[in-house]
Amino acid sequence: MKTQALFAAIALALAGAALAAGSDDHAGHDHKPMHGGVVTATKAMDFELVAKPTVIHLYLRDHGKAADMSKATGKITLLNGTEKQEVELKLVGNKLEATGSFKVGPGTKAVAVVSVAGKPATARFSLK
Repeated sequence: MKTQALFAAIALALAGAALAAGSDDHAGHDHKPMHGGVVTATKAMDFELVAKPTVIHLYLRDHGKAADMSKATGKITLLNGTEKQEVELKLVGNKLEATGSFKVGPGTKAVAVVSVAGKPATARFSLK
């Protein structure tokens, strides 16, 4: 039962992020990857996820401008089929980062939950 509730909560969070990403509020902003990752635009900001087997980087932009990362915190959940891995992200320079061993590759889904200056934001990614 707990697993069903968890999946329902994740699905709800993902649906909200998908709706935000699909809105026209971001017209005119460049959403191309600047670091070779996957970009998701939300009402809060633009997220770029660079996920490799030993390191994960999450870059944030305030709709085309550099975001103030000085008080940023976050975590990312990696989903591969029925496998789930939760990873804490630490501020390193101009990005949030985690090092370790990660199962990432084509088809991996990721949900990032960040807080920037006390304001929460969520983004969903599908790796290619």
